[in-house]
Amino acid sequence: MFPLRDTIPSRTFPFVTISIIIFNFLIFFYELSLGSTLNEFFKSYGIIPAEFLNINIKNPFQIVSLTLPLFSSTFLHGGWMHIIGNMWYLWIFGDNIEDRTGHFRFLIFYILCGMLAGITHILMNSHSSIPTVGASGAIAGVMGAYFLLFPRAKILTLVFLFIFIQIIEIPAVFFLGFWILFQFISGSMSVGLTENSAGVAWWAHIGGFLIGLVLVMFFKKRT
Repeated sequence: MFPLRDTIPSRTFPFVTISIIIFNFLIFFYELSLGSTLNEFFKSYGIIPAEFLNINIKNPFQIVSLTLPLFSSTFLHGGWMHIIGNMWYLWIFGDNIEDRTGHFRFLIFYILCGMLAGITHILMNSHSSIPTVGASGAIAGVMGAYFLLFPRAKILTLVFLFIFIQIIEIPAVFFLGFWILFQFISGSMSVGLTENSAGVAWWAHIGGFLIGLVLVMFFKKRT
């Protein structure tokens, strides 16, 4: 299933959502200019769970250097399909959550979801030495918020049935419910696999979704 749009128009202009999308693409274009040094860039600004095993809480510089990737990794992507897919989901679901939280609070909400999703990934993959990058944990938080706030919305969805393609409206609660169920099944199946077979940060998605579900209760506007 691939979402095309939702049926809930935003009442305000989502300039934070659009700004995040533009910023992600600007960073991605910078990544494209790095050539052979891109892997080192990912090692510096992506999340490497194994590095958190030996953290020295008495060394503030190490704490800062390890905390930075929790933020910076949210704005890095590993390829065109990675960034386009993530930004498309953010475009569909982000405007409505920004509308319900307000612009500044949405920005804080998004960053917190991304960082806490990164911590979830670290806890579930503590021995991995592979840098993890991507906005999907933060976007999963946005989707969790949408699941709670707009369960009756409809998602116009492209559905592939073998050789047939259908465009149908699916209730948001079912679309997002199926999405998080798939993440949980995939995450459960990935437990115990070698780090080279990981690839997708399933637990960052799961953690981000659940975190967004809870955090939005504190960030949404009081009506």
